[in-house]
Amino acid sequence: MNGGDGDNGRNVRVSTLDNGLRVVSDPMATVETVSVGVWVEAGTRHEHPEINGVSHLLEHMAFKGTGRRSALEIAAEIEDVGGHLNAYTSRESTAYFAKVLKEDTALAVDIIADILQDSVMEAEELERERSVIIQEINQALDTPDDVVFDHFQETAYPDQPMGRPVLGTAELVGAMERDVIIDYMGRHYGAGSMILVGAGRIEHETLAALAADAFSGLSSGAAPAAEPTRYAGGDFRENRDLEQAHVVLGFEGVSYEDSDFHAASVLSTILGGGMSSRLFQEVREKRGLAYSVYSFLSCYRDGGLFGIYAGTGERETDELIPVVADEILKVRDGVGEDELARARAQIKSSILMSLESTSARCEQLARQMMVFGRPIPVAETVAKIEAVDAAAVAATARRMTAGKPVLAALGPIAGVEGFDSFAARVG
Repeated sequence: MNGGDGDNGRNVRVSTLDNGLRVVSDPMATVETVSVGVWVEAGTRHEHPEINGVSHLLEHMAFKGTGRRSALEIAAEIEDVGGHLNAYTSRESTAYFAKVLKEDTALAVDIIADILQDSVMEAEELERERSVIIQEINQALDTPDDVVFDHFQETAYPDQPMGRPVLGTAELVGAMERDVIIDYMGRHYGAGSMILVGAGRIEHETLAALAADAFSGLSSGAAPAAEPTRYAGGDFRENRDLEQAHVVLGFEGVSYEDSDFHAASVLSTILGGGMSSRLFQEVREKRGLAYSVYSFLSCYRDGGLFGIYAGTGERETDELIPVVADEILKVRDGVGEDELARARAQIKSSILMSLESTSARCEQLARQMMVFGRPIPVAETVAKIEAVDAAAVAATARRMTAGKPVLAALGPIAGVEGFDSFAARVG
């Protein structure tokens, strides 16, 4: 086992076990709890089309019993000590994490290690869980302000893993067999693809020793490389009998490692990141065209998306789209020093406030290790945010909105004409 300290003022330390598992600790002397989790570099973008949804199904099945614990015992053991155990799947990773009192850290690590190394995947549990996930998929399909983002993603990245839904489809999940899940886990859940992170009342040596013992049976090696993203852009519209039209307008964004990442974050905050943002003020406060309107920046290892969401009435849609286009054009021309300072302050405060949460620290460190291979000092991040000036924001806005846009709309949009003019207005 080897390790070193992270020079970030937080005493973050990183060790690599003999099998390749990276262990990261972030001690917090003023709390009585520990958050600990394993992030696996396996998500939707690592799936072949015929097994879309397997990452999410595997995440569910991991909790359904091991050689030592039944599904009930997994839940009961962590809740017997007042802890919480959960997981999620994203397009680039899957996370399994717990939050417990400091004296129960060993239990949390043991349970996570158990479900990641010794899940039995019983046929009866698989049949039941497939049904549960199909209900989850159907629920998402009945939630238009959720499903419109799946259409947005698929239109931006057509015919490739990054454009497919995290949940998969009911047809694919319903047909997925046990050996498919086990094979996928065997190829993607090696120690070289995993990062164990702990934050809270924990010492690094203790966490590393727990990890070395609990994950001793984990195979070494890393998962196969994911297919690169290929942004295409395009137009998706579905007329549906709803009270509101759900609209997402966007462009190719930037990756986490892009030199314009921080400028893009500031841009998104200025355009639609809060109640003082341009879109909120113009679309909601001045014109009353939408209750919900905001911008977002979705970043990945090798690409990203920049977009704007609005939920609006059928009659308001044709007015809203030109207003959004106008605000994009305006921000490309420049931003004011007051809104620039406000956006930087919002981003900095969000980062610093998140440091008060053990769970947020784990999430932050896991992402940094997966993307950059090292913990990023907070001071380094803050300095880069402070360095973003008005010229950088305007230049990034011009860069990101210069290409082909991606549009997704769902709801009462049959007579809406504004979509057709959006690309021409911002091109």
